[in-house]
Amino acid sequence: MAETISLMDIDDDKIDTKPNKGKNIVSNTEPRSVPWVEKFRPQSLSDVAAHRDIVETIDRLASSNRLPHLLLYGPPGTGKTSTILALARKLYGSQMHNMVLELNASDDRGIDVVRQQIQDFASTQSISFGAKSAVKLVLLDEADAMTKDAQFALRRVIEKYTRNTRFALICNNVNKVIPALQSRCTRFRFAPLDAVHVSERLKHVVEAEQLDVPEGGLKALVRLSNGDMRKALNILQSTHMASQQISEDAVYLCTGNPLPKDIEQISYWLLNEPFAISCKRISEIKTRKGLALVDIVREVTMFVFKIKMPANVRVQLINEMADIEYRLTFGCNDKLQLGSLISAFTRARSALVAAAK
Repeated sequence: MAETISLMDIDDDKIDTKPNKGKNIVSNTEPRSVPWVEKFRPQSLSDVAAHRDIVETIDRLASSNRLPHLLLYGPPGTGKTSTILALARKLYGSQMHNMVLELNASDDRGIDVVRQQIQDFASTQSISFGAKSAVKLVLLDEADAMTKDAQFALRRVIEKYTRNTRFALICNNVNKVIPALQSRCTRFRFAPLDAVHVSERLKHVVEAEQLDVPEGGLKALVRLSNGDMRKALNILQSTHMASQQISEDAVYLCTGNPLPKDIEQISYWLLNEPFAISCKRISEIKTRKGLALVDIVREVTMFVFKIKMPANVRVQLINEMADIEYRLTFGCNDKLQLGSLISAFTRARSALVAAAK
């Protein structure tokens, strides 16, 4: 028995010799594990990249203690949630978790939640705990995903507890929010971000992370983001994991989107080569570079807008490509749709020749 105890004592001594081993491992890996979307999320209203007119209006309303119920709507990645969270930090400081009830689409937000959780939070008397504002805030992210019954139940809750609670609704599609809720809120539309604002924010991240991003890579990130700051940061981080230098080719390779020069080449074949040759060459480049036909159709459509052709020919061609893209989203056969795309351009070429005569 004495031998067993001594062996256990020896084991304990071995464990205690490196007490911080596990902590060191966690601390080294933790900064890399944080997504850049969260790491570089604006912490104050002055950090929000765009929509300065909206942000400054909300800031003035909050500073003068005249904050209304808010409805922020617009495409994803335009700063809606970041603006409200930055506002909450300004109003409540370190006591934000006591004064804000945040519900997302991942939470159960049926009529029972409105009647119980939201109503209980809104009805209780607010104690500021040293926060700057005594008015509480209910944040309903992705409010367009709420059931109609829950939205109807929320109408009365908003009216009843306006004295000590403000509601902030965030959604992508404002048409899915019932008119009765819209009329109770001050609406702000967050449009897609300008290329200038996206570029400025990306340069800030590049400088903070000490990345190697040439001008071509930055332009590719801005172009592929389509005004979505979240998408731009995710592409930047993904490309950085795959390549040391974030060049234009690396960005397009990482996302799987066709390069602009490939789109120009494909468009040249569609406009100049016979049917069989176009079909063969486009199929080869699709296989070699792993391109999706739906991406090719979308990019070629943008290319058609740039080239000169009669209006009636352009309208017919874009209409046919829209039908092809619609069919591809429903999983129709790629080969048949590729044939349909080449046929559409063949008809357009015939119309161009007839118009030239």
